[in-house]
Amino acid sequence: MDPNKAAKMFVAWQKWRASFVPLGFVPDSEILEQLKDEKVFFLGASKSGYPVVLLNANKHVPAKDLQIFKKLVVYMFDKGIASGIRGKEIGNEKFIMVMDMQKLGYKNVDANGFISAFQILQTYYPQRLVKLYILNMPWFFKSVWKMISYAIEKDTVNKIMIVSSEKERQQVITEVGVEVLPKELGGIGKPVPLQDVELPRLEC
Repeated sequence: MDPNKAAKMFVAWQKWRASFVPLGFVPDSEILEQLKDEKVFFLGASKSGYPVVLLNANKHVPAKDLQIFKKLVVYMFDKGIASGIRGKEIGNEKFIMVMDMQKLGYKNVDANGFISAFQILQTYYPQRLVKLYILNMPWFFKSVWKMISYAIEKDTVNKIMIVSSEKERQQVITEVGVEVLPKELGGIGKPVPLQDVELPRLEC
């Protein structure tokens, strides 16, 4: 609730958007290498009405060009937000993310990518994230996560839940919805690759 800070952030967002996303959206053609791995999925709407995006971290390999990965992040956030305002549904311009680290290997570790994604989220998509659930985090990634968390603002950290017990897993199922989550995460939902989801373009 700081108008001066909000004004500065808005001006910075306009300049960034004009240079980084000049078309108003990221075309699939610009991130084909990232999309072909099919690591990001749309799950539908949670019980609370927020769109849910799933990231299968074990399908991610650090991009040779970090800018291309950043474009995927913007693509993912834009589609997540747009899916919440489809048709008559307005007011849900926020989204929930679920990150599954099942079968994550060392080749999938991308600290720079993680930090870049959170920086984009915090700087250009403030208050858009409702919750981030991280499931099946392997022991070796915990030290990496500790390093990453230093680059994340406290307000964002408070929205992140690292699921490490059966009780917490059941909480995720309850909060997100069994109809939304895929079978491997305890639900009955059918994930759709994000690039296959047709949504109205965001006007920027």
